[in-house]
Amino acid sequence: MKKIYQYIALGVILAFSSCSEKELLDTVPSTSISDANSFGSASRILGLVNGAYDAVKGASLYGGRYLLYCDVRGEEFINVTANSYTAYESWNNSYNSGSNDINNLWSQAYTAINDANIIIAGLATSTGVISDTLNAQYTAEAKYIRALCYFSLVTVYATPYNSDQGASKGLPLRLQAETDGSNNDLARSTVAEVYTQILSDLDSAEANLPDSYSSDLLNTTRAHKSTAIALKTRVYLTMNNFAKVVEEAAKIVPQTTAPFSTTSYGVKHALQSDITTLFGTTYTTTESIFSMPMTSSDSYSGQSAIGYIYNANSEYYLNPDGILGNAQWGSSDNRRSLLRVASSLYYLKKYAKASPYIDYIPVIRYSEVMLNYAEAAAQTGNLTLAANLLKAVHARSDAGYTFADADIATASALVSTIAIERRIELLGEGFRSGDLLRNLQTIPAKGSSSLQANAVAPTASNYIFPAPNNELTTNKLY
Repeated sequence: MKKIYQYIALGVILAFSSCSEKELLDTVPSTSISDANSFGSASRILGLVNGAYDAVKGASLYGGRYLLYCDVRGEEFINVTANSYTAYESWNNSYNSGSNDINNLWSQAYTAINDANIIIAGLATSTGVISDTLNAQYTAEAKYIRALCYFSLVTVYATPYNSDQGASKGLPLRLQAETDGSNNDLARSTVAEVYTQILSDLDSAEANLPDSYSSDLLNTTRAHKSTAIALKTRVYLTMNNFAKVVEEAAKIVPQTTAPFSTTSYGVKHALQSDITTLFGTTYTTTESIFSMPMTSSDSYSGQSAIGYIYNANSEYYLNPDGILGNAQWGSSDNRRSLLRVASSLYYLKKYAKASPYIDYIPVIRYSEVMLNYAEAAAQTGNLTLAANLLKAVHARSDAGYTFADADIATASALVSTIAIERRIELLGEGFRSGDLLRNLQTIPAKGSSSLQANAVAPTASNYIFPAPNNELTTNKLY
């Protein structure tokens, strides 16, 4: 944890001078203050909240590389560079405790968690500086950030929940605000205990987050009620708690037939008519429930940028034996417009902007919630609803496609068809590893004899990421 606290010490003493939308995106600290005064004014408190979001946007987390790590583990991409700095060790499942990716992801996530803990603790005693309503909102935003980060960690560093209903050891559950390394030693909570905390945070966040903000930009880049609900559908799906997925999803996808859209909350979420507008054209749509904003003065470059790795430097191409070759992804499907072809190889261009890489990074989209809902509906026996949700997502990009009766006639067939749809719709957005692990499926082999990744069974030690050396050397109770 020592490295984390170097970041934390900086985060505690910095505030941001304004709450304008531009400065929310360009989170550059402008004023140094003592931590005793961190909660002494409304602008300083907002600065800490903005700083927590900025920590989530770290390059090793939702700035893009976390998505990369999770996607290339699966069978959809072929690596061509064997570059350890661009997730090759994730691609061939060869991480060790000293790997940069393993340590940087852990440190960045726990930095964001501690930023959230500082806000929660500070606002619990900060009375009269901001209104009670705003106090509750900022606390809720911090809890959402903490939940997102813990979920991101527990799904890659810990035994999948569904292997033993969360009985295995999980993560150190750090809920106390820290400004030094005096409390490094903390035993791991069980996976179930981590999930319980995640869901408690999200329930509290939902109750106190605003229905909406004053602009599409803030509705996309800050947590509101639907953001917490949407994340809960992902968490419950990972736990195979399908009844709860249905319960949560119905709050923001209330219809049973197309067109599906949110009607009961402030942000009226809906699918966009053209998926390609979400990538490179219009980042702040009603489909974009939560995204990481990028600007020319606050983005990542080179090997830290997901757009550089996938597109500009062509380090991964689409595996012809993966989803690219599946018949459900037809040649007329508009989602193929998010690929480019070079020398007969297909490359992902969802993140297509050249340097500076200012494409927003999607974290939650409405289409994902619909597919979460579809899978849960199929698993709980509502095959008509499941099929309607599946068809709506697919038809948005390929209206002429007709699912065969055999693909949607039974619950098991629908679940399999929805799984294929997820691989098409969410390609390159960080879902493949999570979907494999929550279903306790083998991570497939891929590649050629010269550059190959072997299959990884659920019982293998490298099925999950190893604990990082940074934690092992500073936490004697891990």
